[in-house]
Amino acid sequence: MSLVGTSSENSHETVPTTHKLNTKAGLASLLLTVLELVRQLMEAQVIRRMEEQALSESDLDRAAESLQKLEEEVRRMCEIFEIDPADLNVNLGEFGTLLPPPGTYYPGEATHNPSILELLDRILDIGVVVHGDIDLGVANLNLIHAKVRLVVTSKPI
Repeated sequence: MSLVGTSSENSHETVPTTHKLNTKAGLASLLLTVLELVRQLMEAQVIRRMEEQALSESDLDRAAESLQKLEEEVRRMCEIFEIDPADLNVNLGEFGTLLPPPGTYYPGEATHNPSILELLDRILDIGVVVHGDIDLGVANLNLIHAKVRLVVTSKPI
C-alpha cells in the first residue's frame, strides 16, 4: 500500500504509498502500521519456535492469546481513527512493502519479492552483528561520537 503525500507550497515531494491516508488519522496510521509490523514479526518468531518445538503448550497458548489480544487492540485503534486495517502497510518503492500481502508469507519459506517484515524475520532467525562508529556534528565539528556494538537475534546468546 502506498500513502499519498501532500505537497506544501514550498515542497513538491510526495511520500509514495498505496492508499490514501486518512488525514484525520495523521500519525496514528503510521504508528499502527509499525505496531502491526512488530506484531507480525513476533508472530513469525512464535511460529518458528513452535516448529522447532522450543515452546511448551502453555507458552504457546500464552503467546497465541497475547498476539490475538494485540491484533484486536490494533483493530480497535483502527476503528477509533477510521483506518481500514487492510491499509496498514507502506510501499517503500524499490525496497518493497513493509508488510507482505495477507496470507502470502510463512516463516522460513522464501518468497519472490520479500517484504521488510520477511527480511527482519530472516535477520532475527540467523542473527546479525552491527559494529561501528557514528560521529554527529555541524560545521566540521564532531560533537557526538558513539561506538555501536549490537547483536540482533531471536536466539539466546
